[in-house]
Amino acid sequence: MIYRLYEKILLRNLHTLPNQICFMITGQDMLDAPDNLYRAAGWCRDLGIGSVMFHISTDDPAGLERCLPRVRMVSSIARLTLHYGERKEVSGEGMNVTVAIGKSGREEIAGCVRRMAEDGVDPGFVDEDLLESYLTFNYEPDLVIKTGGDHLTDFLIWQSVYSELFFLDVNWALLRRVDFLRALRDYQSRARRFGR
Repeated sequence: MIYRLYEKILLRNLHTLPNQICFMITGQDMLDAPDNLYRAAGWCRDLGIGSVMFHISTDDPAGLERCLPRVRMVSSIARLTLHYGERKEVSGEGMNVTVAIGKSGREEIAGCVRRMAEDGVDPGFVDEDLLESYLTFNYEPDLVIKTGGDHLTDFLIWQSVYSELFFLDVNWALLRRVDFLRALRDYQSRARRFGR
C-alpha cells in the first residue's frame, strides 16, 4: 500500500524520460532473480522508454543457461535481441530489448580493430564515426543503472561515455518499481552536458 502511494508520488511530474536505458547486473544477480529482467523490461515498455539493454556480467555464460527460458520470455512483450556466447537470437515485436550475457567492452573494441584490419581500412581514415560503424552494440544509453554494490564493468565502454550513471542501493533480487522510478526521477533532475 505504501509503495503504491510512493509510486504515484514518483510518477507525478515525471516528464523527461531517457530514450535508452542500460541495466548492468551480475551473473549471480540473474541466478538470484531471473524474473526481474522481464519485469524491468515491462516497466520500461509501460513508461514508453525507447529501448532497454541488460548487460549480465559473467565469466561463465554457460552457467546462466538455465536462465535463458526466462530471458526469452521478454519476446512476448518486446523485440528481444539476445547475445549469448557467439550466438545472436532475435524474436518478438515492439520495444527493442537487448540482453548481452558475458560480453566485454574491451573485446568489442578489439574486435572492431580486427575487423577494420581484415577489411584493409587505411589507418589514416580511422575516426570516431568509422569505429562506431564497426561496433557490435550500436547503442548509446542515456541512463546506465547499476544495482547493488558491485563496480561497473567495461561493457559499452565507448558508447556510454556521456551516459548518466545511477547506482541503486538495492540488489537486483530486491529491485522494485519504486527503485526504478527513483532512478528516472534522478535522471530527470540532471543537467546533461555530453562532455561539455
